[in-house]
Amino acid sequence: MVSRRNFLKQSISAMAAGVIMPTVLTENRLFASNVGANDRINVGLIGCKSMGWSDLSDFFLHPEVDCVALCDIDQNILAQRASEVEKIRGKRPELYGDYRKLLERADIDAVIIGTPDHWHCLQMVDACEAGKDVYVEKPIANSIAECDAMVAAAHKYGRVVQVGQQQRSGNHWHEMKKYIDMGKLGKISRVNVWANFNYAVIRGPIPNTSVPDGIDFDMWLGPAPERPFNEKRFHGSWRMFWDYGGGLLTDWGVHLLDMALWGMNVKGMPKRVVGVGGNWAYPNNCAETFDTLSVIYEFDDFIIQWSNVAGTETGPYGRNYGLEFKGTNGTLVANRESWEVYPEQNRIEYVKSMPNYKDHRDHVTNFLTCMKTRNMNTACTIDNGSLCAKYAHLGNISARVGTELVYDDQKKKFNNKRANLLIEPEYRKPWKFPKL
Repeated sequence: MVSRRNFLKQSISAMAAGVIMPTVLTENRLFASNVGANDRINVGLIGCKSMGWSDLSDFFLHPEVDCVALCDIDQNILAQRASEVEKIRGKRPELYGDYRKLLERADIDAVIIGTPDHWHCLQMVDACEAGKDVYVEKPIANSIAECDAMVAAAHKYGRVVQVGQQQRSGNHWHEMKKYIDMGKLGKISRVNVWANFNYAVIRGPIPNTSVPDGIDFDMWLGPAPERPFNEKRFHGSWRMFWDYGGGLLTDWGVHLLDMALWGMNVKGMPKRVVGVGGNWAYPNNCAETFDTLSVIYEFDDFIIQWSNVAGTETGPYGRNYGLEFKGTNGTLVANRESWEVYPEQNRIEYVKSMPNYKDHRDHVTNFLTCMKTRNMNTACTIDNGSLCAKYAHLGNISARVGTELVYDDQKKKFNNKRANLLIEPEYRKPWKFPKL
């Protein structure tokens, strides 16, 4: 466990005094430049192909971090990543096909979870119970009930958790938030959020095949329903099937809705949600998630609206993704490339802000700093990750059942029986839904 290491027991007074916004720190000065044999953070990576490896790469920017274990269901990917880790750190990590074996190791301080969404909950809960801190990719879970279980686990076991919504560590997103809070936009009555990407359309079904060599497909499925292997439902495109993901709304939507909710100071559920969607742009789309989707979240005096048309890559203001805060004095438009303010009849000045493109690196730095100080207030806490994931699931569920919904987050139920059936997944045996 992390607490066993001397340097993790020390309190960094400059940081411990209210680490509210450590996300803008961009230097490695917080960390030892020459670390000793006992001053290490040992991490294990679960899910090595894509974002998991990207996350680990930024962990390696910190000299005190070692990767001692890798876990993946694809032996080819495991071998490739093990060689890369050995080149970077000079020693080869231990390899695992079952994450539970990795979690048994007492020398691992933190785990990175970069697996498909349907695996996040079990792996994060088990990691917390094993005394590990966790960096978990977004969305934190593939269902509302799993979100609640993950929040409960983090709090029960007292673990530091960072959700991979790295925009929370982006300098120009913080500047955007400050500008909105100044009130210069006037009354904001509407926030539009959109994301249009080609990858969310899967053209043409292909037949099922035998499982490729080196892949433990039964372990990949895990708690999801048993199915024959199909390349279209596997690496890269699993997000477009309900068993494993939620399409663009749970992929990009979690990032962008996070900024919308943050900008509007939303901490709870909307009054109601109305989602409408289908595979209308590409009728032969073999994805289950919607290529065309609109969702309205209603609040007391404003709305947030999501939209996507998968298979296209254009959008408002020449941006295929982004968000728009519509105020009476002006409109603020933002994405990862910039944010800018368009005045309404010269009531305010035009403003443009550019990012430093260090958000992901700073997000990892924030997590490691919080590990050292035992500060649970990471840049994107598990509670915030849960809030954003729930909003994405609310929109998808409304569109799937074809009606407006009201969700009671205290009673954990909708005002609709069909929607209630989609709150908690039924885990495939022998996997069991975590109850805390």
